[in-house]
Amino acid sequence: QVQLAEFGGGLAQPGGSLRLSCAASVNITTIARIHWYRQAPGKERELVASITSGGSTNYADSVKGRFTISRDSSRNMVFLQMNSLTAEDTAVYLCNVDKFGTLRDLWGQGTQVTVSS
Repeated sequence: QVQLAEFGGGLAQPGGSLRLSCAASVNITTIARIHWYRQAPGKERELVASITSGGSTNYADSVKGRFTISRDSSRNMVFLQMNSLTAEDTAVYLCNVDKFGTLRDLWGQGTQVTVSS
């Protein structure tokens, strides 16, 4: 079983920064891809950023240049550094593993990010 736990959300002002963390219960070097999604009220869930076991990263166009996904394999954690935040970044942010062994589509409980003055 794989458990994912996100934390680090909160209230930020426009233009501010937050750093989200996702802690995994397994060795993340054995996970091919880890993703950050976000879900805003009334909107579809959006893939924000991904990182592979090889360290390759991908970003949604809406966050390129502002968000950075990274990992610390020694702590089995993945991070999402979010800079230059806007109100449009307000959402619940969720960590996802799409495949781990025979397991599919694993999610954490999410962490709320609110950007407001």
